[in-house]
Amino acid sequence: MRRNRNTSLDTGMTDFILLGLAHPPNLRTFLFLVFFLIYILTQLGNLLILLTVWADPKLHARPMYILLGVLSFLDMWLSSVIVPRLTLNFTPVSKAIPFGGCVAQLYFFHFLGSTQCFLYTLMAYDRYLAICQPLRYPVLMNGKLCTILVAGAWVAGSIHGSIQATLTFRLPYCGPNQIDYFICDIPAVLRLACADTTVNELVTFVDIGVVAASCFMLILLSYANIVHAILKIRTADGRRRAFSTCGSHLTVVTVYYVPCIFIYLRAGSKSSLDGAVAVFYTVITPLLNPIIYTLRNQEVKSALKRLRAGRGNADGEK
Repeated sequence: MRRNRNTSLDTGMTDFILLGLAHPPNLRTFLFLVFFLIYILTQLGNLLILLTVWADPKLHARPMYILLGVLSFLDMWLSSVIVPRLTLNFTPVSKAIPFGGCVAQLYFFHFLGSTQCFLYTLMAYDRYLAICQPLRYPVLMNGKLCTILVAGAWVAGSIHGSIQATLTFRLPYCGPNQIDYFICDIPAVLRLACADTTVNELVTFVDIGVVAASCFMLILLSYANIVHAILKIRTADGRRRAFSTCGSHLTVVTVYYVPCIFIYLRAGSKSSLDGAVAVFYTVITPLLNPIIYTLRNQEVKSALKRLRAGRGNADGEK
């Protein structure tokens, strides 16, 4: 019997076909350029923040900016896992992805994504302590504790990614190999499994949907307390600065969590909207982070000015 290139009677699926985002053929070149530009801007913007936090002594000694630097690092890698493959879908090249490549993409997507989820929660907790417990803040959140919490987020993210990749690809895949999505993600891949996926969908609902929703609720609770504390600040300038710092974080968090919860609390759904919704937290959020944190954060803007001034002085001395 002749074996199909995409399947094997002995080992199951050997590659998948990513169908990508549905789009009109006449917009293919335009969409390629848009996503390519988004990827370049995401890398440059996050690299700028990462270098600024690392180079400025006033920033890299403070927990808030340590977390911001880690977030930028995560965004650069998360974008690299998703956007290049998405961009290729708008070109004539083959849309096939090897089975091992699909496993790796799913693992790193959930590893980095869940780490980012935990990091957003830590950032909200940091802001809560800074605004609601200002006198105890240096004791409750110092550089050492911040490093431990960040390390814990990375470990938890790695465990989460391993669990999801193992549970997803322990199933047999012996039928159609076309994934109606732009990445190898759990809901889309499970539709191709040749076995019952009830356990997988339950684990996805709890491990991703419920955890993400819980983190989001903790963040909202933190910001409810923050808003209450800000309203007690007597000076208008103090209230403005506090709202500016927290508003930027809450904006990014909302764009990230709401689409994520929408998809993973409906793990068995086959909605055509899922792909478009997923673009927000996989593509748009990594782009928004450097824009929002740079344009709305006065301390980051001041640090950038100091770096430019320092470089200008160095060039002048030469």
